[in-house]
Amino acid sequence: MTKADQFRAVAATRILLTDGAFGTMIQNYLLDEAAYRGTYDTGFDQKGNNDLLVLTRPDVIDAITRQYLQAGSDIVSTNTFNANTISQADYGAEHLVREMNLAAARIARRAADDAQSADGRPRFVAGAVGPTNKTLSLSPDVNDPGFRAIDFDTLKDVYREQVDALLDGGCDFILIETIFDTLNAKAGIMAVIEAGDARGEPVPLMISMTITDMSGRNLSGHSVEAFWAAVRHARPLTVGLNCSFGAPQLRPHVVALSALADTLLMIYPNAGLPNELGAYDEEPHTTGGFIAEWAATGLINVVGGCCGTTPGHIAAMAEAVRGHGPRTLPTPPRKMMLAGLEPFTIAA
Repeated sequence: MTKADQFRAVAATRILLTDGAFGTMIQNYLLDEAAYRGTYDTGFDQKGNNDLLVLTRPDVIDAITRQYLQAGSDIVSTNTFNANTISQADYGAEHLVREMNLAAARIARRAADDAQSADGRPRFVAGAVGPTNKTLSLSPDVNDPGFRAIDFDTLKDVYREQVDALLDGGCDFILIETIFDTLNAKAGIMAVIEAGDARGEPVPLMISMTITDMSGRNLSGHSVEAFWAAVRHARPLTVGLNCSFGAPQLRPHVVALSALADTLLMIYPNAGLPNELGAYDEEPHTTGGFIAEWAATGLINVVGGCCGTTPGHIAAMAEAVRGHGPRTLPTPPRKMMLAGLEPFTIAA
């Protein structure tokens, strides 16, 4: 069995758990700039460059990963949300991107394999690919709507560099997450397809959109239904939503996507909405209560946490989904569905 086949087999028997936030956990270590920088001198202040910690403080990233596994995670993601040349340009660390991704994948792989060896339960590693700070669909210049800060092929190549390193480091899947621009996601999808072609086997994809307002759209204006129409061709292992809001605000959009997507659904919301200081106050038992309702109503196949969540939140979710069966995949009608800002279905 391939890893994707194994994942589907386990997901057919129960609701699976992914992990929670790395940034939230890293903040608890109160690391100073020297800890972030380590022996690397790029001429830039490195504080806040969480991705660099896989090289300078791998013990921190390893400890966090293992805490999530102990809390019940079946999937752990790599600490590589901004480990791409675009995002690392802010820190003068573009030359370290491949090294970062290799190291992050190896940390997650070792921790997952150790957990699986300890109890025999399959564990999986998802290589996390963030959206970068560029957008293909929108102009950053209000006086020039046609201007783009980057083009499709350049962004695809940026993603390809990261994807290749994550796969070389031992990741099972590639997770394109926090998608605020659907065209960015399509560049990432193309990078993964090309990486699979080069390896002679398809690379399993996890795709996760982020909603930027209560209307249920991402920054490029696509509804969840239109987003699914735009990415369904990639045949992702999972599709879903992350970040954005807390579970109650996300629920109606989860319902919409759950009824439409004929693949596994993975949802990982924030721990509520941030307070006036930008912190998250929602306690694990509260989040667990929301997820229990999702599980009881058959909405999800995989669940976890995004901003503000901790191993405590994942443990509460693990308890909440215990005994509940996974979501049954729908069988949508065979019709042509196209994507504008809304989906367009051709009935005949």
